[in-house]
Amino acid sequence: MLGPMARTLVVKATAGADAPERCAQAFTVAATAAAAGVHVSLWLTGESTWFALPGRAQEFELPHSAPLAELLHVILTTGTVTVCTQCAARRDIGPDDVLPGVRIAGAAVFVEESVAEGAQALVY
Repeated sequence: MLGPMARTLVVKATAGADAPERCAQAFTVAATAAAAGVHVSLWLTGESTWFALPGRAQEFELPHSAPLAELLHVILTTGTVTVCTQCAARRDIGPDDVLPGVRIAGAAVFVEESVAEGAQALVY
């Protein structure tokens, strides 16, 4: 495994149950990087926004994929999970609705994280 790194990996998940393989890829890459000691910032946008709510990640199933709830737990334990402000508003999701440790923030914060020195951004 990789040792701790100074770099940050910003992963934006744009799909949820509507595109399960793409969704699982985003969570798997983010959790793998987090487990390897990379600082990870996972952004939930579009249909992946729903996974910020209690119990929703447990409902996700994809054969031969790690359980989404476990991947999310790894990321929440070691990194940052953010829900897009507009995506949350379109789904009537507020700060009191999301899992502990999940924040709601907008595009300016995503851009700030993505262009920071040492950052690498991936969009799924």
